[in-house]
Amino acid sequence: MLAPWLASVTPFTLTSPSQFRAPTPPSLTSHRYATAYNEVKSLGARFNSGRTPEQTDLALFWAANYQVLWNHVLRDLATAHVHNLDDSARLFALANLAMGDAVITAWDTKLHYVFWRPLTAIHEADNDGNPETASDADWQPLINNPNYPDYTSGANNVTGAATRALALFFGTDEMTFSATTTNPAALQQVRTYNRFSDAAADVVNARIYEGIHFRFADVQARKQGRHVAQWAFSHFLRPVDDDDHDDNEDEE
Repeated sequence: MLAPWLASVTPFTLTSPSQFRAPTPPSLTSHRYATAYNEVKSLGARFNSGRTPEQTDLALFWAANYQVLWNHVLRDLATAHVHNLDDSARLFALANLAMGDAVITAWDTKLHYVFWRPLTAIHEADNDGNPETASDADWQPLINNPNYPDYTSGANNVTGAATRALALFFGTDEMTFSATTTNPAALQQVRTYNRFSDAAADVVNARIYEGIHFRFADVQARKQGRHVAQWAFSHFLRPVDDDDHDDNEDEE
């Protein structure tokens, strides 16, 4: 496993790496697991997949460096909408504290459950005890398989934290912004969104289209990242006048 030490790093804002550890992933013999298995097997395959060309390009767009991508978004939004240096610094600090702790949270969960990636699962499906899954020894994901466990998704943890931090800072999920990929293989290099949550939803789907995550790993990671951002925003770098900011509880 790459960088297992991340699971035990002292967080910047959380009480511990396990504070927002995800619940147990679905049983390999469950219908829920089989549904997620068959989805990624079809849509995440490198060859003969069920993806559309648009879905393939979305996957390539989000096969990116997430810390770089979201800090580009932060810079653009700060330039366009934040006209006070103190507020700009607070935005960057809160978002990056949340993203950093989201990565630690993801690695804690990965190391705790050590849940297999779709690549291994599809090759070994004859041994999972589930009659709804079928193995394929030749199956390969669209992008190279990362060398750490599936559950939960680091990309979705970071994106969930970034998008929630932005929505909390600006007091709304509705914000037009553009994201630029760091992956030169994507045909569409810039994507424009009208909601922070729309970008987060795209990352959930993209990691399935890439063939490297089950949907439940993405959805739980997005929730973890949102919880981390909510915690950081509510407990650290508080504004001088709290009445000017809305600390709504995290939406499930």
